[in-house]
Amino acid sequence: MKKLIGALVAFIAVGAIAGFIITQARHIGFNQGYEPTQPIAFSHKKHAGDLKMDCKYCHFGADKGRHAGVPPTELCLNCHSKVKTNSPEIKKIQNAVDSGENIQWVKVNHYPDFAYFNHAQHVNVAGFKCQKCHGPVEEMEVYWQHEKLAMGWCIECHRENEIAPPEDHKRAAGGDCSKCHY
Repeated sequence: MKKLIGALVAFIAVGAIAGFIITQARHIGFNQGYEPTQPIAFSHKKHAGDLKMDCKYCHFGADKGRHAGVPPTELCLNCHSKVKTNSPEIKKIQNAVDSGENIQWVKVNHYPDFAYFNHAQHVNVAGFKCQKCHGPVEEMEVYWQHEKLAMGWCIECHRENEIAPPEDHKRAAGGDCSKCHY
């Protein structure tokens, strides 16, 4: 009887450890909450929130193609050649422009290499606002990855927006796996 109880306890322990490992492994690569330090302190709250600047002013490709785009360094000076010119952060931007270097922004949102996402399709065809995937950017002092950006999250969004019926998981992205995977 002791051997049976010992075997049962060992089986449960191994199962619990395996379950924990599998659960953790499924989250590898998900960067939800990722908030890297950027080379220039940029407040999305100030620009997108307080000043109500359209996201597409800086992220000019969001309605044109796959990538939303990182603003060229010179774009900042459209305003900051006149506004807050003595700020240490603006001086970093001016120095970068004067030296011909672009600001090396740190990428925040990451998809696996085998997954394809097209911003324009979601902005123009679906009519989504940036906040649908990126969260309340206008409230973020420092931008951080709001969602997991995982396949299950994407499929759930497609179901919620009736791109495919909820019971038909094979059609969740329009019926063709190669639309998102290659």
